[in-house]
Amino acid sequence: MAIRKLFIANRGEIAVRIVRAAQSLGIATVQGHSEADADMLAVRLADQAVCIGPAPAKASYLSAARIIEAAKASGADAIHPGYGFLAENAAFADAVEAAGLIFVGPSAETIRVMGDKAAARAAAIAAGVPVVPGSEGRLADVEAAVAAAEAVGYPVMIKATAGGGGRGIRIAETEAELRRLAPQAASEAEAAFGDGGLYLERVIRDARHIEVQILGDGRHAIHCFERECSLQRRRQKVWEEAPAACLDAATRAELCASAVALARSVDYRGAGTLEYLYDEATNRFYFIEMNTRIQVEHPVTEMVTGIDLVAWMIRIAGGEPLSIAQQDVRLRGHAIEVRINAEDPANGFMPFPGLVGAMSVPEAPHIRFDGMIYEGYQIPPFYDSLLAKLIVTGESRGAAIDALAAALETIRIEGLKTTIPLHAALAASPEVREGRTHTQFLEAWLAAGGLATR
Repeated sequence: MAIRKLFIANRGEIAVRIVRAAQSLGIATVQGHSEADADMLAVRLADQAVCIGPAPAKASYLSAARIIEAAKASGADAIHPGYGFLAENAAFADAVEAAGLIFVGPSAETIRVMGDKAAARAAAIAAGVPVVPGSEGRLADVEAAVAAAEAVGYPVMIKATAGGGGRGIRIAETEAELRRLAPQAASEAEAAFGDGGLYLERVIRDARHIEVQILGDGRHAIHCFERECSLQRRRQKVWEEAPAACLDAATRAELCASAVALARSVDYRGAGTLEYLYDEATNRFYFIEMNTRIQVEHPVTEMVTGIDLVAWMIRIAGGEPLSIAQQDVRLRGHAIEVRINAEDPANGFMPFPGLVGAMSVPEAPHIRFDGMIYEGYQIPPFYDSLLAKLIVTGESRGAAIDALAAALETIRIEGLKTTIPLHAALAASPEVREGRTHTQFLEAWLAAGGLATR
């Protein structure tokens, strides 16, 4: 293992997750933090903490120079970028290695190919993986977008070539909407990821969002089966589960095999996720993009496979070959994750940063709580509203939903408005329980008063 001390260039619950994974491997941890995050949980848990700048992300978590300088000064051997911020920034990965440090993730070359959504489409086509009809590569300008949309057919989805998390995405039904929305998407992507590049895809109505988790060491790659993430609001996932109950065994095998083929074609190293749209009516799936990082929803895969994905990222980056054979990866039961955000569902999901009061989280072998909060913690108003993730398992999907509903009844986080009521209402929804959902379901359900039924 070439990593003895790991610098964590992220914040929130993923920073806590990385600290714990590294410490389970006997690796010392250094938590980089902004001035606003000096009291966050990861700072308390890490072996060492270093301030990397003021509250604005551009001056701290998005400052490659500050992060690398702090990592070197701390004596760290490697940097883990988590998700978001610089996690899929090829220039950052190059700079980390140029500084003599290990980047915990794929090579910069792989990030350039697969982290750029338009380039990833081209790689998928070359690997024989089906893709959603769309533009050829990046769009030069709005006129190029209009021409591509005419060829693809409306409605179209305008998508950022960089980043993730639903940012830089708009749907245009007409040319007029496309001309208005494309600059908005580009500006949002530029602000979030430092890259305003765009491409287009045809909208597939009522599709389900399925993604395949892969692990690779640059030579070999395996899949850890799939997750379904169709319950989304404003293209942000709110509820994730594994496996995808809508898939039959043959389709699951074909889908997962396509993901491995694509990962192998780019000599993928580390943990990554290939995202697909699945058309249940035709039983066809289409690759849409790859996330060259760990994802928020990775715990559901860990719960049904028993594989510690974050630890494996670190082990592979440290030079250890992937020793898990595909036949050794097996599904056990069903897992569901819900994202607990500091938002008020009854008031248009208005952000609700504040002081965390008394907390009570249910404890049981089938319950996992990945969080960044503790009693008395003041949530800073500068960042994403994600506080924690509640993950439950059951022998079947129905049993997992029952377990989730019971856990949501007992969890307590005082002093804040959170999305817990949303998840309780979804767990009680007949449509959700029967699996009659898709990527457009949640917003229509909310508009129809779904929350009021709880």
